[in-house]
Order: sequence, then C-alpha cells, then structure tokens
Amino acid sequence: MPIYHELLWPVLDALKKLGGSGTIQEINEQVIPAEGFSEEQQAVPHGSGRGSEIEYRLAWARTNLKGLGATDNSSRGVWSVTEYGRSLTPESVLVADKEWRVVLAARRKGNVTGLDSEEVVDATQDLETTWKDDLIARLMLLTSDAFERLAQRLLREAGFTNVTVTGRSGDRGLDGVGVYRLSQGLVSFPVFFQCKRYTDPVGPGPVRDFRGAMSGRGEKGLLLTTSSFTREALIEATRDGAPPVELIDGDRLCDLLKEFNLGVETRQRIEEDVEVVSTFFDEI
Repeated sequence: MPIYHELLWPVLDALKKLGGSGTIQEINEQVIPAEGFSEEQQAVPHGSGRGSEIEYRLAWARTNLKGLGATDNSSRGVWSVTEYGRSLTPESVLVADKEWRVVLAARRKGNVTGLDSEEVVDATQDLETTWKDDLIARLMLLTSDAFERLAQRLLREAGFTNVTVTGRSGDRGLDGVGVYRLSQGLVSFPVFFQCKRYTDPVGPGPVRDFRGAMSGRGEKGLLLTTSSFTREALIEATRDGAPPVELIDGDRLCDLLKEFNLGVETRQRIEEDVEVVSTFFDEI
C-alpha cells in the first residue's frame, strides 16, 4: 500500500489533467489506473469504514493538499487546484507537505516554536472522520430486512412507485423492484435493486451476479452498498453489450439519505451541522 504522501502528486496531477477540478470519484478514477493498483489492492477495506484503504489514503492526500494550500473543495464535493498548487512539482509538493505537517503538529501542541521535525505527527489521522462515518456505522447495525426497507423508503422518496421488497423470499438474489416514470409520465420501466451491507469494497463479481439475476426480467438495475466499488466493478457496471447497472456506494448513499432527511438532520449554523438520528433506524 502506498503511504499517503506518495499520493500527493498523483492526486494533484489528476486534478490538473481533469482541467483543474474534479469530484472525488473522478480523481480516484484517474489515480488508481495511473498508479497501477491491482484489484486485490483496491479490495482491501479500511477498518470498518465505508471505503477501501486506497480510497482512505487518497482522502489523506486530498486533505493534506488542502491544508498546504494546493487545493480547495466546495460544499458540493468538487475539488480544485489553486494557483499555488499549479506551481508545485513532484518534488516541491513533498517539501511543502512536510513543512505544513510541522506547523500543524505545533499548532496542536500549542507550541509554535522549538518543534523538532522528528516530532511531526500524522496530521491526517482524524481529519476525514465525518458524519458519514457515523451514519455508515449505524447502517451496519441494521438487520438485512431493515436495510432493504430503508432502500425501499429511499426509492419511494426519490420518486419510484410500486416499490416492493422481494429479497426475503429469496427472489434469485434480487432484493426488490420499483417502477420509475420518466418526465411527463409517458414512459415507465421497472428497476430492480440489490443491497450490499458490506465493509469490504465490492468487486466486479457481485455486479455480474446481479445482472444475471435480472436476466429476462428487466434491463435496469440499482446496486447499493455501504462500502465502495473497485474500479473493475465500475467498468463492469457499464460494460459494452450488457445492461448497465447503476452503482451507489456508501458515500453517495449517505448523501441521498441526507437529501431526503432519512435518519439525518441538518441544522444550519455558521457552518452546516449534520447529525445522525439513530432512533430513525430503530423504526425501519
């Protein structure tokens, strides 16, 4: 596994190649193949969190790049390169990162002078522990039935109709189906869904299996997970000649639950304050 500082330049370079800005998924999709990470490496989970170890270390890299002023991110999760970031090279970004971590370590200790470089602490240990981590941890406590009902509720809130849960009857690996109607209500089609309450990243195998379960019954599928998808899974989901499968990873799932106020409350203060409402999931 790469150390996070080995990913600083790949992340910065990816943003530059994306035109100076990009989402987390776009950044990861640039860095992972460019660095040649294998499917086995991508499948290593980070503890009990929602993503893989590589994704977590890429998050460290993004955080540190922002800390040293090389990147910035918007409230909608779009990361961009600053003027200072555009001036950095593979060598200078490592020097800048080390200097920033010394300053941050001193700031945490309340001592801005007299800090030896050997005392530098890992400044990224808890910078990306967010309400999403709390939410995923709560989702992992749900039973399989409750998680399927949550998916059912989410699809209803998103505009699906006739949403039913079929997983409890062992319906060939399909957890449920709903009907989605396009704008103006002229066309509608069934969408099958499957829920993966996983901690390990999801590879291409479950995507193929899900598509096989849909065979002969429909061509629209939605695969939800509390974890993440490997790059191979993303490629498999949009493979030419096969019905496409929409993938919703843990990060996107959290955003959707927040958007529809399902177990998540947002209170506006000086900054947005998001809190997981644990009692909501007790009633699913």
